[in-house]
Amino acid sequence: MKTRAMLTLEDCKKISAAAEAEARNNNWSVCIAILDDGGHLLHLVRMDGATPANARIALGKGRTAAETRRSTAMWEERIKGGRLSMLKMPGVTPVQGGLPIVVEGTCIGAVGVSGVQSHEDEQIAKAGIAALDA
Repeated sequence: MKTRAMLTLEDCKKISAAAEAEARNNNWSVCIAILDDGGHLLHLVRMDGATPANARIALGKGRTAAETRRSTAMWEERIKGGRLSMLKMPGVTPVQGGLPIVVEGTCIGAVGVSGVQSHEDEQIAKAGIAALDA
């Protein structure tokens, strides 16, 4: 039987704190969703000023990254490149800002962020994930 890493509540708190710090340092109000490898919500933070829609979008980005094991930016780029059929992929939110969390080559979850420009959302997600290595 294979043994693998999985996200704990403490991991989620670390990711969330680092992501929130990155957002605050840039005066951004966002929603941060942390999901397990099956796309199930583990932790959600909606910063003051983030909209209810940001929560739904962050969840969608995180779920996409977790279930597909790919960044949401990859899906967005495929569509921009002309693969419009990708818009029909079930449950895929093809907007940058969702990143899988990969440990020892295995996806153990994802972070989705919404509230600012998509590349800034991804910047926040990266900062959160980087906290796991610290």
